[in-house]
Amino acid sequence: MKRTEAREKSCGAVVFTRTAAGVRYLLVRSMAGVWGFPKGHAEGGESASETAAREIREETGLSVHWIEGFCTTDTYPIRQAGLPDAQKEVVYFLAEYREQTYRAQESEILQIGLFDYDAALAALTFESARRVLREADTFIKKRGDECAATFRKRIQRKERRKCTS
Repeated sequence: MKRTEAREKSCGAVVFTRTAAGVRYLLVRSMAGVWGFPKGHAEGGESASETAAREIREETGLSVHWIEGFCTTDTYPIRQAGLPDAQKEVVYFLAEYREQTYRAQESEILQIGLFDYDAALAALTFESARRVLREADTFIKKRGDECAATFRKRIQRKERRKCTS
């Protein structure tokens, strides 16, 4: 008899901001007490990035800008009734925000925190999330100036559009 393996998929992002003290990572603490990244399930015909953007907005109140070129996945076992081999796959993007105040979605998020890299590594509950953070931090460091310049250009374009509207 063939065993059925259930697969669940979520999408989210490693969210960060730049401060005078350097890059700070935004982590969320779920109602179960787990520190991780904002993420959730797709609704309707959403793409992975649309799902991630909506979940970030719902869980933190933030509007983010995607950092192109970064995407990684995390797969781990989950417990589902009657399905001993259930797996969850999470697709993670990299997203930056500036000059916004975050707020926790009270029904799902216990706490939100901004952490430097070392503190974020220590706070994350699962090793697989620490791997995702290491990948994102390496990506930011390799492309840091380019990412910051892209963000500034997007802001300037938005400002120009506001002026011509």
